Amino acid sequence: MKQKFSATFLLMTVALVVCLISSNLFATKVFHIFGNINLPGAVLIFPISYILNDCIAEVWGFRRARMVIWLAFMANLFVVIMGQVVVWLPAASFWDGGEHFNFVFNMAPRVFVASMLAFLAGSTMNALVLSKMKIASEGRRFGVRAIVSSLAGEMLDSLIFMPIAFWGTPLGALLTMMAAQVSFKVLYEIVILPVTTLVVRRVKEHEGVDTFDRGINYNPFKIKDIQ
Repeated sequence: MKQKFSATFLLMTVALVVCLISSNLFATKVFHIFGNINLPGAVLIFPISYILNDCIAEVWGFRRARMVIWLAFMANLFVVIMGQVVVWLPAASFWDGGEHFNFVFNMAPRVFVASMLAFLAGSTMNALVLSKMKIASEGRRFGVRAIVSSLAGEMLDSLIFMPIAFWGTPLGALLTMMAAQVSFKVLYEIVILPVTTLVVRRVKEHEGVDTFDRGINYNPFKIKDIQ
């Protein structure tokens, strides 16, 4: 019987899911860097999900990437729902961590919707752009494709998340946060690009797979089409 998923693909899928869930938890911490720039802690780990997305889309194609994106979405949804359930449970009389626990897991509905929509749209855009550019370039210039696709995905992610999550924030401050977040994430990927390129090359050699998405359906909701 032919094996559908390799151990490498499975490990990358699990890593992407963990990165998404972790980044949503880390987003509750906002840290300060140069000048007046403030960023959520998620920016330290969320770009890794885009790097993994690039690897999956480059090696196994858009259809596999689409399936992994939806799997990460559903896993994150489960964590958020269960977090809310635990928040609503009455606390034991001797436990005094309720305020801190609720701060992390009691996500405002607006922020939750913004986060989930932004991830779906941004990650799908990232995989789609990488896939189409791979066909157009006949598989060459992976580094350029990885950066351009991440830029497209991160911009769409921020365009969706920031206005919804921070509705009411002065436009100037909002645009500054968006520009800083996109710039930081893309710079993150540029710095780690040599590692990403090496991983992609080694995985292709190990798996004997280098998928070109010719003639496929790019409908983001057709998640059963993973062959």
